[in-house]
Amino acid sequence: MSELLTTARIEEIGSLGAGSPDPAALVTELVSAVDEGRVADPAETGYALLVAADILEQAGDLADALALATRAVAEQPDDNTFVRAVRGGLLLRLGRVDEGLAELGDLRPLLETDPDAVQLVQELAESGHAETAVDWLTQALDTMVSRSRTHQHESEDAQDAAAAMIYGLAQRRHDLREEMGLPHDEYDNLADRLRDATSHAADALDDGPATLLFWPRPEFEALLARWPALAESYPATWDEHRAQIERALVDASGLGGGDLGIVAGSVEGLAAFAGADAIDEETLDEYADSLDDAGVTSWPPSRNDACWCGSGTKYKKCCLPRSRA
Repeated sequence: MSELLTTARIEEIGSLGAGSPDPAALVTELVSAVDEGRVADPAETGYALLVAADILEQAGDLADALALATRAVAEQPDDNTFVRAVRGGLLLRLGRVDEGLAELGDLRPLLETDPDAVQLVQELAESGHAETAVDWLTQALDTMVSRSRTHQHESEDAQDAAAAMIYGLAQRRHDLREEMGLPHDEYDNLADRLRDATSHAADALDDGPATLLFWPRPEFEALLARWPALAESYPATWDEHRAQIERALVDASGLGGGDLGIVAGSVEGLAAFAGADAIDEETLDEYADSLDDAGVTSWPPSRNDACWCGSGTKYKKCCLPRSRA
C-alpha cells in the first residue's frame, strides 16, 4: 500500500505550489491519496483537495480547480464556508457570474456569524465585484451594530463574539473603500475608532522591537512538551497561537506600528540561549530580541504570497482571514 498523506505533507505541497518544477505531479499526489483513501487524517480530505485546487488555480487551470473545489465542499458538508467561498470565486473568474454570485449569496448571512465568511468578500473583490462586496459588508454591519446597540445577544460571550466580528468586517470594508478611492463615511470612522481603541498589540510590542516571537508547529509542540509551565503563556493549540500573532500584528499596524515582523523560535535555540536559567516570559522576550539580527520575516506578506506561518497556503487564504475572527 502507498504511503499515507499526512497533514505535514499537504502543507509541504502547498508551499511548493505552482512554483514547483512539476505542479501536475503534486496535484496527482493529493488527488490520488484522496481517491485511494490514503489521507492520514480523514478530516483533512477537503483540505488536500483545496490545496490541489489552489495549485491548479495558480497555474491558470480554473475549470479543473473548480472541479476539485466542488469535491472539497462535498467532503466537509458541516464546515465548508471557506471552501464554498473559494468555489464561488472560481465560478466568477470563469465567467459564470450568476452561479458565482448565487454561491456567494447563499453564504452572505454568515458574514454576521462566521469569521470564515469574510473570504466571500475577498473573492468578490478579486473578481471585479468590489462594489457588491462593500454593499454586503455594509448591510451586515447595519444588522450587527443595531443588534449590539439594542442588546439582542443571548449572552456576554455572544456579545463579545459579535464585537469581534464587527471589528473585522469594519476593517475589511474600510480597506476596500480606501482601495476604491471612496471618502470616509460613518463605518469608516467606526473602523478608525475601533483600531485606535485596540491596545493589546501595543502592549505585546511595548519596550521592544516591532517583532513577535512565533513558534512553527513542530517547535510549538516541542516547546510545551519540554517546558510545560509555558502552557500558561501560550494558547492551547498552535492554530490559536498563529491566529493570536496575526491579530496582534493587525492591531499594531492599526495603531501606527511600522516595520512589523515575525521571528521564528526553535526549542534548541532557546535552550542554548537560556542555559540553566528558568524559562519564563522575560526570557522569551530576551530570546526574541537576540534573534532579530538572525532574520525577521516582514509582515504583512502580499495576499498572493505564501503565508508567513509556514502552512504553504497563500496568505489571503490562511492567516489573513484569521485576523478577522
